[in-house]
Amino acid sequence: MAHQPQRGGGGNDRNRRDNRNAPQADGPDSDIIEKLVHINRVAATVKGGRRFSFAALMVVGDGKGRVGFGHGKAREVPEAIRKATEEAKKTMIRVPLRENRTLHHDGNGRWGAGKIMVRSAPPGTGVIAGGPMRAVLETLGVQDVVGKSTGSSNPYNMIRATFEALKVQSSPRQIASKRGKKVADLMGRRNDGASAPEAVES
Repeated sequence: MAHQPQRGGGGNDRNRRDNRNAPQADGPDSDIIEKLVHINRVAATVKGGRRFSFAALMVVGDGKGRVGFGHGKAREVPEAIRKATEEAKKTMIRVPLRENRTLHHDGNGRWGAGKIMVRSAPPGTGVIAGGPMRAVLETLGVQDVVGKSTGSSNPYNMIRATFEALKVQSSPRQIASKRGKKVADLMGRRNDGASAPEAVES
């Protein structure tokens, strides 16, 4: 009697193919944090009437010093979010963090009518910022920071102004390499400057 092939094998092959095409949890984008900042419905007047579409503003980051933002527009909200997320991942920048929790120094950013200020803070302060600024700082991985917006509340201008302030952040290692010195020399000079008044008073 001839051996009959089992019909269940095809299903297993199909499952293997599906698992192969499924996204892996340990991929490079598995630790990316995505935040939807703003979504707007826009209308274009055409011959037959008005055609509606949606514009999304997304912020993405890895929580370890990298952050980016993107803008996407489509007829449906999920597609607009997907486009904005892909653009944000392509434009991510790296920002040096002090002790992996706060910024190295204060900074100001301006874009159009948007004007913001960010300041480093001691441990336990938390993220004191609102709106789009908070989304950027949280996805960046900052735990202690103080942010203030003194200009336009337009989310696009606020996001770009925040990125302008983050781009000028520099760590002591970067400053030392530019000056051709060692980090210990810069830190020692700062400590000497801080202790100078005490020596004068004594």
